[in-house]
Amino acid sequence: MAADRQPLLLIQFARSPQEGQVKTRMMPHLSASEACDLHCQLTLWTHDQLLKCGLGAVELSVAGDTDHPLFEQCKAMGAARLTTQQGSDLGERMANAMAHGLAHYECVILVGSDCPSIDASYLEQAVEALQAAPVVVGPATDGGYVLIGARQIRDAIFEGISWGSDQVYSETRLALTRSGMTWVQLPYLGDIDRPEDIPLWEALQRNKPCGSIGA
Repeated sequence: MAADRQPLLLIQFARSPQEGQVKTRMMPHLSASEACDLHCQLTLWTHDQLLKCGLGAVELSVAGDTDHPLFEQCKAMGAARLTTQQGSDLGERMANAMAHGLAHYECVILVGSDCPSIDASYLEQAVEALQAAPVVVGPATDGGYVLIGARQIRDAIFEGISWGSDQVYSETRLALTRSGMTWVQLPYLGDIDRPEDIPLWEALQRNKPCGSIGA
């Protein structure tokens, strides 16, 4: 069976853009409409980064309405598949997505849509790390993580995590240790979640090549 698997799947987690339900920590600095627009911009930016890296097939895994025009745009850009997240909480949804991916691919790398600093170089580091360990994690400066990759996975590393808190990465490290799995840590990156994160997003946009998404 393993011989039939493809080398690498990149999974992007994204939420359906509904005003007042996405980027809520940006409000009231941004209006509900502006926060929703930001969410869409970040989703498209991340999708473009994954496609441009050329490392493997890109799957978009959605929480909410998969028929939204945002996801039609992602499909037009080159998404290999559009799927619906399955599970009662974020950990279960991530575990299910990665387990399903590993049934068909040697390695799976999962990212959210909140960290536009994830680029080809960072993704290549993740792929290289998976040659040395079964799990790789890219920690976020806010205490979460921006990337998790695996060639083997156990549900336990997604269980009992305080999702949305600043303890996600530390609790995940403990879960990995308890499960007996080794992992590689990538450099810290910043999410775009709060008003103080906006300058990072603006700087990335200023430095993007001409013709990039959002130009």
